[in-house]
Amino acid sequence: MKSLLKHLPNAMTCGNLLCGCIGIVMALRGHLDTASWLIGLAAILDFGDGFVARLVHVSGPFGKELDSLADVVTFGVLPATIVFQLCWFQELGVISYGAFLIAVLSALRLANFNIDTRQSESFIGLPVPANAMLIGAFPLMERYQPQYDAIWKNDIALGMMIAFSFMLISELPLFALKFKTFGWAENRIKFSFLIASALLLLFLQYAAIPLIILLYILVSLFSNERKSERVKE
Repeated sequence: MKSLLKHLPNAMTCGNLLCGCIGIVMALRGHLDTASWLIGLAAILDFGDGFVARLVHVSGPFGKELDSLADVVTFGVLPATIVFQLCWFQELGVISYGAFLIAVLSALRLANFNIDTRQSESFIGLPVPANAMLIGAFPLMERYQPQYDAIWKNDIALGMMIAFSFMLISELPLFALKFKTFGWAENRIKFSFLIASALLLLFLQYAAIPLIILLYILVSLFSNERKSERVKE
C-alpha cells in the first residue's frame, strides 16, 4: 500500500497534464467552457499533489520538475489557446497568434520559480494557475452568465488577460496560501482573503474569479505595505 501511495502525487500531476492536453483539443474545437472546466480540475490536482506529497512524506526534484512541465501545458499553453480562440472569433487575424505570449510568459515564470530561493514561503509574480483560472473564467461567464456576455466580448477583457499575464514575470511579492498553524492572529490576511473570496463566489459565481485574482494582488500589496511599516518602526 505504501509503495502505491508514494506514486500518487506524481499520478495527480500527470492528471493535471492530461487535463491540459484534452483542454487544448476542446479549445481548438470551440468548446471553450469545457476547456475552462479542465483548467479548474487541473488546479485542484495541482494543489492536491503537493498536499498529498507532504502527507505521505514523498518529495524530490523529480516531482518538482514534473509539476512544472505539466503546469506549462495546462496553465500556460491551454489558457493561451483559449485567448487565441477568443481573438480568432473576433477576426483579429495574425494578431491572434500573440496570445501564445501567455504560454511563453508562463514558462519563464515556472523556470524562475524552480531556481528562485525567495519563493519558498511566498510568491514573486502571479502564480500561473491563478492567471489560467482568470482566463478560464471568461468562457464560463459567457456560457452560464449571459448577462456578462458583453464583458467577455469586450476588448477590456482581452486587455485584462494580457496585463495579468505580464504579472507572471513581475517582481510583485504575493502571499502564498500555506499554513504552518491555523491561528487567526498569524493568518488574519489569509483567512480574510478566503472569506471574501467565498462571498464573491456565492454572489457572483464565475464572474467573481477575475475579482478574486485582483483582490489577491491588492491584499498582497496591503500586506507588504504593513510589513514595511513594521520594519521602519
